[in-house]
Amino acid sequence: MCREEATRLSSLKPDLDALGVRLAAVVHERTGVSGFKPYFAGDIYWDKKRHFYGPHERWASIGDLLRLDVISRGIDMYKKGVDGNLKGEGRLLGGCYVIGPGDQGILYQHQENSFGDTSNTTEVLEAVKKITSKL
Repeated sequence: MCREEATRLSSLKPDLDALGVRLAAVVHERTGVSGFKPYFAGDIYWDKKRHFYGPHERWASIGDLLRLDVISRGIDMYKKGVDGNLKGEGRLLGGCYVIGPGDQGILYQHQENSFGDTSNTTEVLEAVKKITSKL
């Protein structure tokens, strides 16, 4: 379901480009780089040692994957034409961050609480606009 979020965040690319802000993704598996390219319009980096995922990685349990809301999100994703490959480790929970330059730091953060829980693109764009106002 991270492919769906990649697609949604990529829809912001024209706005990000106009504001001079780069769109980038960090993936935890090498297969994530090639698997993300069709869905993500920005730069993709493989974090081989998973430093970006923090000192305490957050994982979805097998039971989490069988929840009704997660299954419903998967069906919605399939209907939208965003396929999954079921390869690799898909239980590592991710997130979305808007990070400003210098000491501006993190302006927006969304940590996935359950599998397929995505960020709010309106809030992401609002945070990005705060970067440009402080340059």
